[in-house]
Amino acid sequence: MSRSESPGVARVKALIRAQEKAQRPRLLAASVTAALVSAGAVLLLGLSGWFITAAALAGAAGPAVAHVFNYMVPSAMIRFFAIVRTASRYGERVTGHDAALKALAALRPQLFIGLARAPTTKALSLAGGEASARLVQDVDAIQDRFVRLSTPWGAGAGLIAGVGMAALAGWAPALVVASAAALGVILAVVIGRRFAEPAGRRLQQASGALKTEFAALAAAAPELQAYGMKAWAADRLAEHGDAVELAAERLARAGGLIMASQSLAMAFGVAGAALAAGAGAPALTALSMLAAVATVESAGTLLNALRQNGAVKEAVQRLGELLDDEAPASPVADVSPSLRLSGADLTVAPPQRLALTGPSGAGKTTLIERLMGLRATSPGEILHGDIDAAALGAETLRPLFAYAPQQAVLLTGSVRENLRLAAPTASDEDLWSALEDAALAERIRAAPGGLDTPVGENGARLSGGERRRLGLARAYLRPSPWLVLDEPTEGLDAATEALVLERLAARLHHSGQGLIVVSHRPAPLALCGVALTVTGLASTGRVEVSARPVPAAA
Repeated sequence: MSRSESPGVARVKALIRAQEKAQRPRLLAASVTAALVSAGAVLLLGLSGWFITAAALAGAAGPAVAHVFNYMVPSAMIRFFAIVRTASRYGERVTGHDAALKALAALRPQLFIGLARAPTTKALSLAGGEASARLVQDVDAIQDRFVRLSTPWGAGAGLIAGVGMAALAGWAPALVVASAAALGVILAVVIGRRFAEPAGRRLQQASGALKTEFAALAAAAPELQAYGMKAWAADRLAEHGDAVELAAERLARAGGLIMASQSLAMAFGVAGAALAAGAGAPALTALSMLAAVATVESAGTLLNALRQNGAVKEAVQRLGELLDDEAPASPVADVSPSLRLSGADLTVAPPQRLALTGPSGAGKTTLIERLMGLRATSPGEILHGDIDAAALGAETLRPLFAYAPQQAVLLTGSVRENLRLAAPTASDEDLWSALEDAALAERIRAAPGGLDTPVGENGARLSGGERRRLGLARAYLRPSPWLVLDEPTEGLDAATEALVLERLAARLHHSGQGLIVVSHRPAPLALCGVALTVTGLASTGRVEVSARPVPAAA
């Protein structure tokens, strides 16, 4: 690992190398077929040039020479090399892309796991569009790395075939052909590093920024429409689009320079081979000239790799940033579900029920996120039994809690898929039971698809109250000691709220779970025996709280 290489980048590279090893049989097949493609193309072009020239000279020499000229063997060989080139090209594309796609399919889950293991503050600070751009666009860019692993084999095979054919006209033409190929590669590398690589990096960055901005504005589309901000949003997208266009233009210009350098190398090879062949046989001179063309062209298989190299490096860098702060996996300790909050000198354990109250912005959500390990806690602030929560990893804390946040995020999938996020192996009976307790089963049964009813993007096909209750049902499915609910009945009418809370009380009595509820409404608070009033954050960063009993419901 270089001094400037971050741990995350090193980890991404290690994941890529592991996939290269896993896909080795397919990559080897792609490399062999790429070599056959280049060798077949060079031999086909060189032999065709020799055959046409030799046949023309034989015809010009008169009927006697033309009659004895053997055209059957060269014709058969030309057909053979054409078949080899075509079949090998198909094999290279199939095996190379198959390896690349299988590698990417394995990489994405590993990268997502790495992101999930990162500190929660980092994951929560990453915008949805940015996360999508990195896990989709940047991983797709790495596909080029796998596809181009066969290009050195193709270039090498083309060089050997071209130099070998040129050697039939003498060692001097062979040397010229090799020099022309080397010149083309050197020029392409210099231009690629000087122009293509920076442009590719910038294009990857600009494309990611455009997708991130588009996702953010698309999510705010109703507000933009309501406040007449469509023109402003369009201007912001246009600015990002201009940056993408400028980077793409620079990359295309760099690609044009690389192609021009190849044309220059090809011209040098053709002219040099003709001069080096001297007064040799015209057919062999033509063969060496066409060998120069085909050899430089086969080396040109590296052109796309050089053009895309910057984008691939930037993609690896951006993905590495996701894993820079990845926390090492720690063993899950056996922790007591009892909670002690030092600021209130309060200890609670299931099946007790705790209410969190206080003014908006005081830190109620912050406190429950610290309880669950979603935010870092101060030493001594929260104890699990006799163990300081600050010394426990998120993997240890999160299984203790089933959480229904104030704004539940729903997948763009079905009701069943959203519910099974909390319990992947839950039966349909379990799902319906959770929906019943959330007072949502009747609505889902009335839908044409039942549990397979699509909810739309982030639950767009459901009302606000239905989205909240679906999040509540999802939390019910997680068998944890504590059920944590943040404003569970906000936005519900009085009758629905009463039904939800009645069934919640029955569920808690049956399951023995403890309850931690945040609410400004009196009805949910009435389920609890003790309340904490959150008054704000202290200068030390701790959440300031005070305990009090909950008055009995009238």
